[in-house]
Amino acid sequence: MTERAGVLAAILSSALGGVAAAATRFVIGGTDPVTLGAFRFGLGFLFLLPIALARPRRWPRGRDWSAVLALGLLFFAVFFVLFNISLRHTTAARGALALSTLPLVTMVVAAALGVERLTRRKTAGVVIAMGGVAVALATGLAQAPAGAWRGDLVMVAGALCMALYSVWSRPYIGRSGPLTFTTAGMGAGAAALALVAWRAGGFAAAGRFGPAQWAAVGYLGAFGAALVFYLWAFALERTTPTRVASTITVNPVTASVVAASILGEPIGLNLLVGVAAVLAGIWIASTSGQPAR
Repeated sequence: MTERAGVLAAILSSALGGVAAAATRFVIGGTDPVTLGAFRFGLGFLFLLPIALARPRRWPRGRDWSAVLALGLLFFAVFFVLFNISLRHTTAARGALALSTLPLVTMVVAAALGVERLTRRKTAGVVIAMGGVAVALATGLAQAPAGAWRGDLVMVAGALCMALYSVWSRPYIGRSGPLTFTTAGMGAGAAALALVAWRAGGFAAAGRFGPAQWAAVGYLGAFGAALVFYLWAFALERTTPTRVASTITVNPVTASVVAASILGEPIGLNLLVGVAAVLAGIWIASTSGQPAR
């Protein structure tokens, strides 16, 4: 039951994250990647902090503080600057597809660091889920802006940051809990981004935001930061990094559906086939199999 709850939390996190990708694509043209990250995680931190303070959960202690803050900078600052830069050069569908390499990257990183053993079943599930993403977004991938490959490569680099975060975070989440771990790390990342944005004059651009842009920023803070990454840490506490990462393949599907409705990015009838493959891949990767030699 604990394992299943972790996988379900990761699926919900990835689905909401897909909507966040489309919201980022919608608002990124009116600001810069660092400032948008500062808004997103600053708001997310403000949502999480009173909840974390009100609940009797332990905070990181001693040396754990330096590791938790460093992981927060890696994920909530470095990764999301790369994420936002990527979506300035490519479509929401292509960016989400590039991010769906995360399960494969996480599987390799976890095995290399001795955190998780590879299994044939897990590998097959990851490959099937990634194939489902490619099928689901086949139409959208053909409609790419000039130089979109640059954004795709930046997103793959971001996937490596996220994989390292997912693998290295587990012991700290186990000792301090997902809520306080996420709040502390998000606060560190938001503070670093806000300092850079302030020194560069990035916040001045927010004065030109309209109601739709502010609504997108509000969603990114409340759901795309606070809820999404609490659920991600909750999942990492209960199951393996590769099983959590395999659910990221839900992200491109929700991103493509939302982007089609608010940005006019095209999707085809192959979406249903791709969704079925994604769900089958997650199920295969999340159920037991024999360890590979």
